[in-house]
Amino acid sequence: MRQARHEKSPLVAVVGPCASGKSQLVRALRERGYNAREVLQEHSYAPAMWQRISRPDMLIYLDVSEDVARRRRPTSAPRGWWDTLAQRLRHARQHADLYVDTDGLTIQQIVERASAFLEDVLG
Repeated sequence: MRQARHEKSPLVAVVGPCASGKSQLVRALRERGYNAREVLQEHSYAPAMWQRISRPDMLIYLDVSEDVARRRRPTSAPRGWWDTLAQRLRHARQHADLYVDTDGLTIQQIVERASAFLEDVLG
């Protein structure tokens, strides 16, 4: 595993609904040397929390449909819960530098897309 880039390196924040693959992507990006952080925006009522707390240089938004999310991580949350998550995440989604719909993708495919994007943008 490569060492994480110096703390002054660009901060890459990853945001999205539950079960979209945020934790796995952040782990993989860190293994590749990126300064990556998961932002749990879906749990906040403050639309721009991702900006205030993380202050990222790049924002990656991982999306997943409710049906796929429920298959990946079963939950007893009511159906209306998903609409609440979408509303909480709307601001982050609108400001994302990279948007990835993870339905039908493996974690490896998600990592490859994010890594290719970051390599292209950050060099």
